[in-house]
Amino acid sequence: MGPAEVRALAAELDLRPTKQRGQNFVIDANTVRRIVRDSGIVADDVVVEIGPGLGSLTLALLEVAGRVTAIEVDPLLAERLPATIAEYAPDQAANFEVVLADALRIAAVPGPPPTALVANLPYNISVPVLLHMLALLPSLQRGLVMVQAEVADRLAATPGSKTYGVPSLKASWYADVRRAGAIGRNVFWPAPNVDSGLVAWTRREPPVTTATREQVFAVIDAAFAQRRKALRGALRAIAPAEQIDAALAASGVDPMARGEQLRIAEFIRIAEGLPDLRPTRNEQVPADQVSDA
Repeated sequence: MGPAEVRALAAELDLRPTKQRGQNFVIDANTVRRIVRDSGIVADDVVVEIGPGLGSLTLALLEVAGRVTAIEVDPLLAERLPATIAEYAPDQAANFEVVLADALRIAAVPGPPPTALVANLPYNISVPVLLHMLALLPSLQRGLVMVQAEVADRLAATPGSKTYGVPSLKASWYADVRRAGAIGRNVFWPAPNVDSGLVAWTRREPPVTTATREQVFAVIDAAFAQRRKALRGALRAIAPAEQIDAALAASGVDPMARGEQLRIAEFIRIAEGLPDLRPTRNEQVPADQVSDA
């Protein structure tokens, strides 16, 4: 759908996009086709889409994918979406399902196990949503998401960079992540106050470790809770000092190193040496690691 169709549909619904729900709708057909093309999805893919909104990206996905399941939190939009699909893509309507749910809290996705995630994620909750879906759906093999440009940089950052942190590390537990391009503000309605970026990822085998994901993520959270603090001091929030010293020595990590210098493998080795580790926020991302659009 182009600008005229999107605005006409919004007028029909008396829809006023809200920042609270991250409602910035793509109005450029070339942009949604680019997203689908760059996602690498094929005819036998089962795609899960978060926040389909008025359906522009959904329609482009249905042109290629075998099935699309869209998760929408807004009842008004969720109710209207099947009619939009029936109108613009009647031959694909049987391959589409919308689920009225909060993507941050959904516990299961109906239908065949999804193989790909493609979405224009709500910018104010993009990182928690992405991490939740990666944890919830081990069947996902790849994905492409549009997020705030600053968040895209953080997700794809490497150790030692200023943007490397909690999102980079937690995403790397599940997948290899890379920056996949930039998106201009003028392709949205209403236009956001921030630039946008594409992030692509490919699932890889989970790390082989005696530590749980929750334990590793607790070490990551503690290391970045006070970013400028050395690991030996930062980790005292989650484990006894003597265990921290022993774990750092066994893992070969400098006690005076900072979290921004370590890869996920080193955090895993540290967690393995902390039997009395006290998990704190687990799947959460500190407020200073998530930007609001």
